[in-house]
Amino acid sequence: MTVLEYENIIVGGGLAGISAAIELLDNNKKVLIIDRDTEENFGGLAKKSFGGILFSGTPQQKRAGIKDSATLLYEDWLRYGNFTETDSLGAQWAKFYSEHSISIIYNWLITKKVDFLPVVNWPERGMDVKGNSVPRWHITWGTGYDLSNKVTNYLLNHQKKEQLEIKFQHKVASIIIDNKKAIGVEVIDELTKEKFNITSKNIVVASGGITGGNLELVKNNWHPNLSTPPDSLLNGSHKYADGTIHLDLEQKEIPSSNLNKQWHYAAGIPSPHPETGKFRDGLSLVPPRSAIWVDATGKRFTPPLVAYTDTSYFVEHILKTKEQYSWSIMNWKIAIKELAVSGSDYMTAFRHRDKLRLIRDVLFGNKTLVNRLIEESDHFIVADKLDDLVKKMNEQDINNKVNFEILKKDLNAYDDEIERGKKYFNDEQLRRLVNFRLYKGDRIRTSKFQKILDPKAGPLIAVKQYILSRKSLGGIPTNLNSQVIDKDGNVISGLYAVGEAAGFGGGGIHGSRSLEGTFLGSCILTGRVAGANIAGITL
Repeated sequence: MTVLEYENIIVGGGLAGISAAIELLDNNKKVLIIDRDTEENFGGLAKKSFGGILFSGTPQQKRAGIKDSATLLYEDWLRYGNFTETDSLGAQWAKFYSEHSISIIYNWLITKKVDFLPVVNWPERGMDVKGNSVPRWHITWGTGYDLSNKVTNYLLNHQKKEQLEIKFQHKVASIIIDNKKAIGVEVIDELTKEKFNITSKNIVVASGGITGGNLELVKNNWHPNLSTPPDSLLNGSHKYADGTIHLDLEQKEIPSSNLNKQWHYAAGIPSPHPETGKFRDGLSLVPPRSAIWVDATGKRFTPPLVAYTDTSYFVEHILKTKEQYSWSIMNWKIAIKELAVSGSDYMTAFRHRDKLRLIRDVLFGNKTLVNRLIEESDHFIVADKLDDLVKKMNEQDINNKVNFEILKKDLNAYDDEIERGKKYFNDEQLRRLVNFRLYKGDRIRTSKFQKILDPKAGPLIAVKQYILSRKSLGGIPTNLNSQVIDKDGNVISGLYAVGEAAGFGGGGIHGSRSLEGTFLGSCILTGRVAGANIAGITL
């Protein structure tokens, strides 16, 4: 068998692996990146993301008068993630992120010419547990597509680029470990099927998580609080996020932590344009806050689910229903103002940095997006009258599950409360909408207490939504140098794990759930830390 030798190997060409590679090149180190995907997809899922990142203490927050601090962020993080041990590896990483989101992540991106919109967003405020105390979610101007391209271009045009080599469409099947030291990798050329080994002083695992592939590991590691895995589960992760390296290291007494802690989204639809080779490819929607969320029978969830508030809470409650899917009921006026897609392909004004179009969409509604989704997806149902809408909804299911009378009663009750006036609001969703609209960043994209059945706001729209897998909150345990830890707490010399492969840090930086925006940020953080440690410096 052929054996090659390289100084440093990075397994995976996503944002975490690229961040590690840049750090190594910046410190005059030679790097080989091995990536399973094609060259055109270099950059991983970050390229398809909306590009939101959580920071604390940015110029954008300060200009908006948002009083935040590393201490407040860390408190929110521990509470929302339900951490019980503040000395755990994940909690240590959470504190490290909170203290260094500006110095290691934000400032680094600014030097790569990445910029952010001036309005800071405020997701994950929490339902039964308080989430973000203040707005922290910064949207990349240009979405994750622009962020990924700028970071990738920086790497490919680095002044030390002659010290970089990339092997695309190559799979690392195994990490070679001898006497608690990583010494190489077993590789398969996925085009020729040739197998060979590569030896190296340092190996950085940046291969992603377990929530993609054929979804087998997602279901095998399903959290007991989430009932049973739904047959309708969609894949919102990477097609190569199949846990190959996690399973390999487990056989070598390096088990992953918290693999049953996963970050799924509640509003997925089958992708209108599925990626080649991807199992059950899904598209993640951001439903309107003003939409009414109902179960498969048309009954409104109690307490009401209000989009953008508590992702894991929504998933848990939808999965408790018999059918394990939901509907969002809205009208045209609500949809064009509030509906969004969690990704770069559909958010074209953001992706193409088109300021005039973005202003137009904010002022007059994103009609292009809504029309496109209606045209491309049969999961968007449109009708002028509620009875016709329900008939079309029931055509989606041979058992005709949606009960017209139940849905009509709930929608009328909601609309009647709006009619009585804001000072008489006692509906939990309306109370939350009042609160959301107090913050400028939410007010500009939230309808002003819009009735659902208002004929002037029609037509009516119903969206059939499934649970969609997204991120692994658990992964390979690592210390604050991104060095891999075995089951006995020993460091595996020369082996690092970064990004989602490491549960975004420590085998679980988020605990039970995320404040949002911490995924891309943690990829940069852990990747840079690994590269710096290999180079013998401290960030």
